[in-house]
Amino acid sequence: MDIRGLGYVTVLASDLERWRSYASDVLGMMVDTAAPEGALYLKMDERHYRLLVLRDERDGYGASGWEVAGKAAFEQAIAELAQADVEVARGSAADCALRKVQELALFRDPDGNCHELFWGPCQDFRPFVSPAGVSGFVTGAMGMGHVVLPAPAFERCRDFYEQVLGFGLSDLMKVRFTPDPQEPEKRIHFLHCNNARHHSLAIFECPIPSGCVHLMLETAALDDVGRALDRMHASGVKLSATLGKHTNDQMVSFYMQSPGGFDIEDGHGGLEVDWAAHTPFESTVVSHWGHDFSVGRQ
Repeated sequence: MDIRGLGYVTVLASDLERWRSYASDVLGMMVDTAAPEGALYLKMDERHYRLLVLRDERDGYGASGWEVAGKAAFEQAIAELAQADVEVARGSAADCALRKVQELALFRDPDGNCHELFWGPCQDFRPFVSPAGVSGFVTGAMGMGHVVLPAPAFERCRDFYEQVLGFGLSDLMKVRFTPDPQEPEKRIHFLHCNNARHHSLAIFECPIPSGCVHLMLETAALDDVGRALDRMHASGVKLSATLGKHTNDQMVSFYMQSPGGFDIEDGHGGLEVDWAAHTPFESTVVSHWGHDFSVGRQ
Protein backbone atom coordinates (compact mmCIF):
# COMPACT_ATOMS: atom_id res chain seq x y z
CA MET A 1 0.00 0.00 0.00
CA ASP A 2 1.41 3.37 -1.03
CA ILE A 3 0.66 5.71 1.88
CA ARG A 4 2.34 9.07 1.33
CA GLY A 5 1.94 10.63 4.77
CA LEU A 6 -0.31 11.76 7.60
CA GLY A 7 -2.55 14.18 5.74
CA TYR A 8 -4.80 15.29 8.60
CA VAL A 9 -6.21 14.18 11.93
CA THR A 10 -9.67 14.56 13.39
CA VAL A 11 -10.25 15.45 17.03
CA LEU A 12 -13.40 15.09 19.15
CA ALA A 13 -14.30 18.04 21.37
CA SER A 14 -17.11 18.81 23.81
CA ASP A 15 -16.05 22.47 23.74
CA LEU A 16 -14.93 23.86 20.38
CA GLU A 17 -13.94 27.18 21.91
CA ARG A 18 -11.25 25.52 24.05
CA TRP A 19 -9.67 24.13 20.89
CA ARG A 20 -10.09 27.43 19.07
CA SER A 21 -8.11 29.36 21.70
CA TYR A 22 -5.56 26.55 22.27
CA ALA A 23 -4.83 26.19 18.55
CA SER A 24 -4.55 29.92 17.95
CA ASP A 25 -2.92 31.20 21.15
CA VAL A 26 -0.67 28.27 22.06
CA LEU A 27 0.00 26.23 18.89
CA GLY A 28 -0.04 29.28 16.65
CA MET A 29 -2.40 27.86 14.01
CA MET A 30 -4.88 29.74 11.89
CA VAL A 31 -8.54 29.07 12.66
CA ASP A 32 -11.04 29.11 9.80
CA THR A 33 -13.89 31.38 10.90
CA ALA A 34 -16.13 30.04 8.09
CA ALA A 35 -16.06 26.39 9.19
CA PRO A 36 -19.40 24.53 9.18
CA GLU A 37 -21.50 24.27 12.33
CA GLY A 38 -19.98 21.85 14.83
CA ALA A 39 -16.49 21.86 13.32
CA LEU A 40 -13.20 23.78 13.34
CA TYR A 41 -10.60 23.78 10.60
CA LEU A 42 -7.10 24.41 11.96
CA LYS A 43 -4.61 25.50 9.30
CA MET A 44 -0.83 25.12 9.50
CA ASP A 45 0.34 25.34 5.85
CA GLU A 46 -1.01 25.93 2.34
CA ARG A 47 -3.74 23.34 2.78
CA HIS A 48 -7.17 24.35 3.93
CA TYR A 49 -6.62 22.54 7.24
CA ARG A 50 -4.58 19.82 8.93
CA LEU A 51 -6.62 19.39 12.13
CA LEU A 52 -10.37 18.94 11.91
CA VAL A 53 -12.03 19.39 15.31
CA LEU A 54 -15.55 17.93 15.54
CA ARG A 55 -18.10 18.63 18.26
CA ASP A 56 -18.82 15.50 20.27
CA GLU A 57 -20.05 14.41 23.68
CA ARG A 58 -16.54 13.45 24.70
CA ASP A 59 -13.03 14.81 24.30
CA GLY A 60 -10.44 12.68 22.59
CA TYR A 61 -8.65 11.68 19.42
CA GLY A 62 -10.78 10.94 16.39
CA ALA A 63 -8.98 9.45 13.41
CA SER A 64 -5.71 9.53 11.48
CA GLY A 65 -6.13 10.60 7.86
CA TRP A 66 -3.63 8.88 5.56
CA GLU A 67 -3.03 10.28 2.08
CA VAL A 68 -2.54 8.16 -1.03
CA ALA A 69 -1.34 9.38 -4.42
CA GLY A 70 -4.59 9.31 -6.37
CA LYS A 71 -7.69 7.42 -7.45
CA ALA A 72 -5.85 4.28 -8.58
CA ALA A 73 -3.83 4.07 -5.35
CA PHE A 74 -7.00 4.63 -3.35
CA GLU A 75 -8.85 1.75 -5.05
CA GLN A 76 -5.80 -0.49 -4.70
CA ALA A 77 -5.61 0.30 -0.98
CA ILE A 78 -9.29 -0.56 -0.48
CA ALA A 79 -8.77 -3.85 -2.34
CA GLU A 80 -5.79 -4.72 -0.15
CA LEU A 81 -7.77 -3.96 3.02
CA ALA A 82 -10.64 -6.16 1.81
CA GLN A 83 -8.20 -8.96 0.94
CA ALA A 84 -6.93 -8.79 4.54
CA ASP A 85 -10.53 -9.07 5.83
CA VAL A 86 -10.54 -5.51 7.16
CA GLU A 87 -14.01 -3.96 7.25
CA VAL A 88 -13.95 -0.79 5.16
CA ALA A 89 -16.67 1.83 4.70
CA ARG A 90 -16.54 4.36 1.89
CA GLY A 91 -17.18 7.88 3.08
CA SER A 92 -20.39 9.58 2.05
CA ALA A 93 -20.52 12.73 -0.06
CA ALA A 94 -21.08 14.69 3.17
CA ASP A 95 -18.04 13.02 4.79
CA CYS A 96 -15.86 13.93 1.81
CA ALA A 97 -17.20 17.49 1.69
CA LEU A 98 -16.46 18.02 5.38
CA ARG A 99 -12.92 16.71 4.97
CA LYS A 100 -12.48 18.51 1.63
CA VAL A 101 -11.22 15.43 -0.23
CA GLN A 102 -12.23 13.61 -3.41
CA GLU A 103 -12.84 10.22 -1.80
CA LEU A 104 -12.59 8.73 1.66
CA ALA A 105 -12.49 5.27 3.24
CA LEU A 106 -12.86 4.50 6.95
CA PHE A 107 -11.54 1.48 8.88
CA ARG A 108 -10.05 0.44 12.23
CA ASP A 109 -6.89 -1.35 13.31
CA PRO A 110 -7.00 -4.50 15.52
CA ASP A 111 -7.16 -2.34 18.67
CA GLY A 112 -10.00 -0.18 17.37
CA ASN A 113 -7.96 2.91 16.44
CA CYS A 114 -9.82 4.81 13.70
CA HIS A 115 -8.17 5.51 10.35
CA GLU A 116 -9.20 7.24 7.16
CA LEU A 117 -7.68 6.88 3.70
CA PHE A 118 -8.16 9.70 1.20
CA TRP A 119 -6.95 11.19 -2.04
CA GLY A 120 -7.21 14.59 -3.69
CA PRO A 121 -7.28 17.18 -0.90
CA CYS A 122 -8.89 20.51 -1.71
CA GLN A 123 -6.41 23.35 -1.19
CA ASP A 124 -7.33 26.99 -0.78
CA PHE A 125 -3.69 28.18 -1.21
CA ARG A 126 -4.37 30.86 1.37
CA PRO A 127 -0.95 31.77 2.83
CA PHE A 128 -0.31 30.53 6.35
CA VAL A 129 0.19 33.47 8.68
CA SER A 130 0.43 32.39 12.30
CA PRO A 131 -1.50 34.54 14.76
CA ALA A 132 1.21 33.76 17.33
CA GLY A 133 4.17 34.45 15.05
CA VAL A 134 5.19 30.84 14.26
CA SER A 135 7.53 31.03 11.27
CA GLY A 136 6.03 27.87 9.76
CA PHE A 137 5.40 24.16 10.18
CA VAL A 138 7.34 21.38 8.43
CA THR A 139 4.77 19.55 6.30
CA GLY A 140 4.76 19.21 2.49
CA ALA A 141 5.76 15.81 1.14
CA MET A 142 6.36 14.53 4.71
CA GLY A 143 2.77 15.06 5.83
CA MET A 144 1.64 17.07 8.83
CA GLY A 145 3.74 15.29 11.47
CA HIS A 146 3.42 12.00 13.33
CA VAL A 147 0.98 10.33 15.68
CA VAL A 148 1.55 7.74 18.43
CA LEU A 149 -1.38 5.39 18.99
CA PRO A 150 -2.17 2.88 21.75
CA ALA A 151 -1.72 -0.76 20.76
CA PRO A 152 -2.24 -3.18 23.68
CA ALA A 153 -2.68 -6.00 21.12
CA PHE A 154 0.82 -5.18 20.02
CA GLU A 155 1.76 -8.03 17.68
CA ARG A 156 -1.57 -7.90 15.85
CA CYS A 157 -1.30 -4.14 15.39
CA ARG A 158 2.34 -4.32 14.31
CA ASP A 159 1.52 -6.96 11.70
CA PHE A 160 -1.48 -4.95 10.51
CA TYR A 161 0.53 -1.77 9.95
CA GLU A 162 3.50 -3.49 8.37
CA GLN A 163 1.84 -6.25 6.34
CA VAL A 164 -1.46 -4.60 5.40
CA LEU A 165 -0.82 -0.84 5.37
CA GLY A 166 2.78 -1.17 4.20
CA PHE A 167 4.57 0.81 6.90
CA GLY A 168 8.26 0.06 7.50
CA LEU A 169 10.06 -0.20 10.83
CA SER A 170 12.23 2.84 11.57
CA ASP A 171 13.39 1.72 15.03
CA LEU A 172 12.05 0.53 18.38
CA MET A 173 12.19 1.14 22.12
CA LYS A 174 11.17 -0.57 25.35
CA VAL A 175 10.24 1.76 28.19
CA ARG A 176 9.27 1.78 31.87
CA PHE A 177 7.52 4.64 33.64
CA THR A 178 9.35 4.07 36.94
CA PRO A 179 12.84 2.92 38.04
CA ASP A 180 11.26 -0.31 39.35
CA PRO A 181 12.82 -3.22 37.39
CA GLN A 182 9.73 -5.30 38.21
CA GLU A 183 7.56 -3.00 36.10
CA PRO A 184 6.90 -4.69 32.75
CA GLU A 185 8.52 -3.01 29.78
CA LYS A 186 6.23 -1.47 27.18
CA ARG A 187 7.21 -1.67 23.54
CA ILE A 188 7.14 1.26 21.11
CA HIS A 189 7.68 0.69 17.39
CA PHE A 190 8.30 3.70 15.15
CA LEU A 191 7.01 3.28 11.60
CA HIS A 192 7.52 5.19 8.38
CA CYS A 193 5.56 5.42 5.16
CA ASN A 194 6.52 6.69 1.71
CA ASN A 195 8.30 9.90 2.73
CA ALA A 196 11.52 10.96 4.46
CA ARG A 197 10.10 11.70 7.91
CA HIS A 198 11.69 9.39 10.49
CA HIS A 199 8.26 8.18 11.56
CA SER A 200 4.71 9.15 10.65
CA LEU A 201 3.25 6.63 13.09
CA ALA A 202 4.29 4.87 16.28
CA ILE A 203 2.44 2.22 18.26
CA PHE A 204 2.69 1.96 22.04
CA GLU A 205 1.99 -1.21 24.02
CA CYS A 206 -0.40 0.42 26.49
CA PRO A 207 -4.08 1.47 26.57
CA ILE A 208 -4.70 5.24 26.46
CA PRO A 209 -8.20 6.56 27.34
CA SER A 210 -8.03 9.51 24.91
CA GLY A 211 -7.19 7.22 21.99
CA CYS A 212 -3.82 8.85 21.30
CA VAL A 213 -0.50 9.13 23.13
CA HIS A 214 0.64 12.25 21.32
CA LEU A 215 0.52 14.15 18.06
CA MET A 216 3.78 15.73 16.87
CA LEU A 217 3.87 19.07 15.07
CA GLU A 218 7.27 20.18 13.70
CA THR A 219 8.08 23.86 13.42
CA ALA A 220 10.43 25.50 10.94
CA ALA A 221 12.76 27.04 13.54
CA LEU A 222 14.06 26.17 16.99
CA ASP A 223 12.95 29.59 18.24
CA ASP A 224 9.37 28.56 17.39
CA VAL A 225 9.67 25.74 19.94
CA GLY A 226 10.96 28.04 22.68
CA ARG A 227 8.25 30.59 22.05
CA ALA A 228 5.59 27.88 22.08
CA LEU A 229 6.92 26.79 25.46
CA ASP A 230 6.54 30.37 26.69
CA ARG A 231 2.98 30.56 25.33
CA MET A 232 2.14 27.26 27.01
CA HIS A 233 3.22 28.60 30.40
CA ALA A 234 1.46 31.94 29.86
CA SER A 235 -1.79 30.17 28.94
CA GLY A 236 -1.74 27.83 31.94
CA VAL A 237 -1.46 24.67 29.83
CA LYS A 238 0.05 21.70 31.66
CA LEU A 239 3.55 20.59 30.68
CA SER A 240 3.82 16.83 30.02
CA ALA A 241 7.57 16.58 29.38
CA THR A 242 10.40 19.09 29.54
CA LEU A 243 12.45 20.28 26.60
CA GLY A 244 14.78 17.59 25.29
CA LYS A 245 16.34 15.92 22.25
CA HIS A 246 15.29 12.42 21.19
CA THR A 247 17.85 9.77 20.34
CA ASN A 248 16.00 8.23 17.39
CA ASP A 249 14.55 11.08 15.30
CA GLN A 250 16.83 13.79 16.77
CA MET A 251 13.82 16.05 17.45
CA VAL A 252 14.29 18.88 19.95
CA SER A 253 10.88 19.20 21.55
CA PHE A 254 8.64 19.45 24.57
CA TYR A 255 5.26 17.90 25.31
CA MET A 256 2.10 19.56 26.59
CA GLN A 257 -1.49 18.55 27.20
CA SER A 258 -4.16 19.31 24.65
CA PRO A 259 -7.89 19.85 25.27
CA GLY A 260 -8.40 16.38 23.80
CA GLY A 261 -6.67 14.60 26.67
CA PHE A 262 -3.68 13.56 24.56
CA ASP A 263 -0.32 15.32 24.32
CA ILE A 264 1.04 17.60 21.62
CA GLU A 265 4.77 17.33 20.92
CA ASP A 266 6.05 20.68 19.65
CA GLY A 267 9.45 20.15 18.05
CA HIS A 268 12.07 21.12 15.51
CA GLY A 269 14.93 19.46 13.63
CA GLY A 270 13.46 16.01 13.02
CA LEU A 271 15.61 13.51 11.13
CA GLU A 272 14.94 12.96 7.42
CA VAL A 273 15.94 9.46 6.34
CA ASP A 274 17.21 7.78 3.17
CA TRP A 275 15.37 4.49 3.66
CA ALA A 276 17.54 2.60 1.17
CA ALA A 277 20.51 3.21 3.49
CA HIS A 278 18.70 2.89 6.84
CA THR A 279 18.99 0.00 9.31
CA PRO A 280 16.44 -0.21 12.18
CA PHE A 281 17.85 -0.21 15.71
CA GLU A 282 16.68 -0.32 19.32
CA SER A 283 17.15 2.80 21.43
CA THR A 284 17.86 1.97 25.08
CA VAL A 285 17.32 5.59 26.15
CA VAL A 286 14.58 7.93 24.97
CA SER A 287 16.59 11.14 24.74
CA HIS A 288 20.13 12.52 24.64
CA TRP A 289 19.07 15.09 27.24
CA GLY A 290 15.90 16.48 28.78
CA HIS A 291 12.40 15.07 28.18
CA ASP A 292 11.56 14.54 31.83
CA PHE A 293 8.14 12.88 31.54
CA SER A 294 7.70 12.69 35.31
CA VAL A 295 6.46 16.30 35.34
CA GLY A 296 3.35 15.19 33.46
CA ARG A 297 2.54 12.56 36.09
CA GLN A 298 2.83 14.94 39.04
